Amino acid sequence: MKPTYTISHLVMYFLKLGATGFGGPVALVGYMHRDLVEKNKWFTEEEYKEGLALAQLAPGPLAAQLSIYLGFVHYGVLGATLVGIAFIIPSFIMVVLLGIAYKLYGGLSWMQAVFYGVGAAVIGIIALSVYKLTTKTVSKINLQGIQKNWLLWIFYIGVAIVTFITKNENIWLFLACGFIYMFYKSTTQTSLLNINLFILAGTGFWNFEWDNLGKIALFFTKAGAFVFGSGLAIVPFLHSGVVTENNWLTEHQFVDAVAVAMITPGPVVITVGFIGYLVAGFPGASVAALATFLPCYLFTVIPAPYFKKIAKNEKIKAFVDGITAGVVGALLGAVIVIALKSITDIPTAIIAVAATLSLIYIKKLQEPYLILIAAIAGLVLKLVL
Repeated sequence: MKPTYTISHLVMYFLKLGATGFGGPVALVGYMHRDLVEKNKWFTEEEYKEGLALAQLAPGPLAAQLSIYLGFVHYGVLGATLVGIAFIIPSFIMVVLLGIAYKLYGGLSWMQAVFYGVGAAVIGIIALSVYKLTTKTVSKINLQGIQKNWLLWIFYIGVAIVTFITKNENIWLFLACGFIYMFYKSTTQTSLLNINLFILAGTGFWNFEWDNLGKIALFFTKAGAFVFGSGLAIVPFLHSGVVTENNWLTEHQFVDAVAVAMITPGPVVITVGFIGYLVAGFPGASVAALATFLPCYLFTVIPAPYFKKIAKNEKIKAFVDGITAGVVGALLGAVIVIALKSITDIPTAIIAVAATLSLIYIKKLQEPYLILIAAIAGLVLKLVL
C-alpha cells in the first residue's frame, strides 16, 4: 500500500520528536503511537506492534529501534537511516552543549532543582502513555476486555511485577509470552506452521587520548549490542563500566549524566554522549554515541524485511501479541521504578498528578510546555523549601 506521507514528512517528524520528546522510552513510544498511528494514520496498528516487538527482541535502546523500524516500513534502508539520524541528532547536540557547560562551571546544582520538578512531571506523562498503550495493545480496561484477553493480561501484570522487582527487562520473558500465546491461539485455529524467527580546550572539546577513544568505542559497542530494553536497562551496565571498572567518572558525575539524559528530549540512552564528552571531549561523545546506536540500527534493519514478511502469518501475529503484552507490562514496571525515585515528597506527587490531569483535560497543551512549567516549579520550590 502506498504511504500517505513522504519521507521528508517522516524525517521532519522524528527531528521534532528528537528535539521536543521528553519522558524517556516509555513516553517516546507512546508519542509515536499517538502521532503516527492514531492522529496521522501513517502506520497501522499491526505495523506499529511489529516494530515494537522487534525493537524489544533486539538489543539496544527501545525508542531509537522503533523509530528506525518505522522509517524502514515504507522507505527501506534509506528511510531507516534518515529517521535514525534525525531522531538522535537533536538530543546529541544538547548533551554536548551541556557537557561544555559542565566542564566550564563544574557542576549541575541548578539542574538538580530543575529535575525536582521535571522528574515528577515526566512520571505523569509516561504514566498516561502507558495507559494508552495498554488499552491499545492489550485491551480496554473493562470486564469484557479482560475476559476476552485474559492471558495477555496475565503476561502484562506478570512482566510488570518482575520488572518492578528486578529493575530490569528480561528478553526471555518477552519470548516466553510470545511463544505461549502463539501456542494458545493455535489450539483454536489451524495446525502450527514451521516458523523461522530472526532474533534478532577550556571546555575539553578536543581533550582526548587515542587509547581512551578505543576503550570508549569497545565499551559502548557492548552497551549497544548486549543490553536489552529501555534506557532503564542500560543505566546499571553503564554505571558498572564507567564508574567501577574504568573509573572514567565519579558517582556524582554519573548521577549528573543520568540527570542530563532525563531533562533533555529524545532517547534517554543519549546520556552516553554526555559521558563520552566528559571522558574525551567531542571525539569521545561522537564515538560513544556512534558505538551505542550503530548496533541497534543494524539489529533493526537487517531482520526487518524478514520480520515484516513472517509477521503476516496468523501464528506470528499471536506471537507478536504475546510479546507486546509483555513489553507494555515491562514499561508499566519501569514507570513504577522511576516514580519511586522521582516522587520523593508531597510537592513532587502533586506535580505528577497535575501533569497527568493537565494532559487529559487541556487538549492543546504540548509536553514541552508542560516540562518548562515543571522546571520553573522545581526551581521555585527548591528556593522556598
